[in-house]
Amino acid sequence: MINITQKQIIETIRMIKIHHLDIRTVTLALSLRDCITSSVKSTGEKIYNKITKYAKNLVSFANEIESEYSVPIVNKRIALTPVSLIGESAEDVDYVYFAKIIDKAGEEVGVDFIGGFSALVDKGFTKGDIKFFEQIPEALASTNKLCSSVNLGTSKAGVNMDGVLKTAEVIKKTAELTKDFDSIGAAKFVCFCNAVTDNPFMAGAFCGINEPECALNIGISGPGVVSSAIEELPKDADFGEMSNLIKRMAFKITTAGELIGRRLAEKMDIPFGVIDLSLAPTPLQGDSVAEIFKAMGLEYAGAHGTTMALAMLNDAVKKGGIMASSYVGGLSGAFIPVSEDSGMIEAVKNGALTFDKLEAMTSVCSVGLDMIAIPGDTPTATIAGMIADEMAIGMINKKTTAVRIIPVVGKTVGESAEFGGLLGSAPIMKVSPYSSEIFVKRGGRVPAPLHSLNN
Repeated sequence: MINITQKQIIETIRMIKIHHLDIRTVTLALSLRDCITSSVKSTGEKIYNKITKYAKNLVSFANEIESEYSVPIVNKRIALTPVSLIGESAEDVDYVYFAKIIDKAGEEVGVDFIGGFSALVDKGFTKGDIKFFEQIPEALASTNKLCSSVNLGTSKAGVNMDGVLKTAEVIKKTAELTKDFDSIGAAKFVCFCNAVTDNPFMAGAFCGINEPECALNIGISGPGVVSSAIEELPKDADFGEMSNLIKRMAFKITTAGELIGRRLAEKMDIPFGVIDLSLAPTPLQGDSVAEIFKAMGLEYAGAHGTTMALAMLNDAVKKGGIMASSYVGGLSGAFIPVSEDSGMIEAVKNGALTFDKLEAMTSVCSVGLDMIAIPGDTPTATIAGMIADEMAIGMINKKTTAVRIIPVVGKTVGESAEFGGLLGSAPIMKVSPYSSEIFVKRGGRVPAPLHSLNN
């Protein structure tokens, strides 16, 4: 029998009640490969029926587990096989129709978000992919729960620069179609280099074609737990001591997350998939990755030394988590979304954190340029250049990187965009005024780096 001390009980209560420890998401990954037909209507019916069948108890069972263990489960989500693949065989394919069907199914089962309106185009486009890209903006503008993603490059294939430019066009058009709501449609779209197939976090979650019929993937969180623990260290504690403390906290958070995940998977009678260790912040005070940097000794996120702080944090979280679970997957590490992190917002407003510094930080964090609001009149070519830079970081460093940029129509630097809920609010950030147009319009595919030849 495990001996649990009074100190451990009090510590766990503090982690949940004071420091915002939670299960950020339980995400049902669901394959739609058996829904493919030559008829748009028939495929749509199969998609709707499968989602509502497999996910009918996801929310209610998650709520029961939440009450049973007194650990908050913030979001309940679904991730689907990339829809561009599912619809490609249908005659006169209408991806907006699929988007609305998927959104309706999400409403029916009560989930917060449903991802997988996705395409994998790192080496180029099929005819179906081109149609899919054309319909992404309308799909996001006409749905509520739907999230979309595209993979534009890998370390093995290089980067599809035609896809980069098309993606920038998608972002601009989506922002325009949702301009009455601070261009929120663009906040539900992300592009990747080296996208992973079992990521439970939105907007990039999808069920890869190599995934099983269904699985339950868990995304945990707890930046508040980590920052509060570091604050209790002596100011002269060295980096080894700090790293060990973060590893211990990550071990505890991961253990709690896997317990909840396995219990819910068992209740739903589906396989447990992976646990994503990512420290995902929220707009709540005290639930911020930026606050971890402050606890480490930096005045603000963005101060010189921030990239090192983030690198150490990411590494320690992974080391602690991997000791707690044999099924670590997804992205795993630390997210640095601007709008979803109160400390990041503060740092941007104070001028400590710039776009360029955020880009540098993405070389060592879990994802990339995330939930960054920029002026609505930012040229398409400039956005394509931002994406290209981030794809390069992922391709060369053999890591996942991503871009979720929101050009807020009608707003400029000095103003803010309001997205609400977990998406928070974001100050409009300054971007380079210099043109990337000739460069990004060269097209073709950036060749894979030399280290891709490792067979």
